[in-house]
Amino acid sequence: MITVAPSILSADFGYLTNILDDIAKVTDHCHLDIMDGHFVPNITIGPPVVKSLRKHSNLYFDCHLMIENPRKYLESFKEAGADLTTVHIEVGKTLELIDQMEDLQLSKGLALNPDTDFSHVVPYLEKVDLLLIMSVFPGFGGQTFMLEALDKLRLASKYREENNLSFRIEVDGGVNLLTAPGCIDAGADILVVGSAIFESEQPIGIISALKSLAIGIRH
Repeated sequence: MITVAPSILSADFGYLTNILDDIAKVTDHCHLDIMDGHFVPNITIGPPVVKSLRKHSNLYFDCHLMIENPRKYLESFKEAGADLTTVHIEVGKTLELIDQMEDLQLSKGLALNPDTDFSHVVPYLEKVDLLLIMSVFPGFGGQTFMLEALDKLRLASKYREENNLSFRIEVDGGVNLLTAPGCIDAGADILVVGSAIFESEQPIGIISALKSLAIGIRH
């Protein structure tokens, strides 16, 4: 089953609680981009905002930690109401971070950037719940999908099948009605979609259209 995870990075932050209510009408996931101004050149939200949003929503909070020192903050995100935290292979100490997420009873995600070879995440795929393949360089919304990501999606899907693993495959960056079919065909299970949803006059319609598209491709 394909999941559409709206990325609120592209939403109007002045109306986040209303936006979460609308999202909940058509999907059960919400993707939260956490940026620290170090690992990526932008700054977004942190645990206090996640905690405030959790008071108003039962959505599954998929927290993508684009931060230099996730070890310092994982417990805070757990306490704030995160369901899944995804750390980047590029920050290092991957096994320690996976073990920490396990101890905190967080679902465990691992991400890799467009210029990081798939082989770098292979040693950890038996231990994670989700692999996030970036189809843009992280840091800003509204970027153009990088077609090279499709090769990594195929590699991840093949590796999962050949090794009888169960991690879900997520793709993030430039996903829209035009690029989603290729992602789904290549093996993506979760589509993170930001600008295509929140820059539309009918965001809920876009989510529904993506879900219908996925059903058509997978069946």
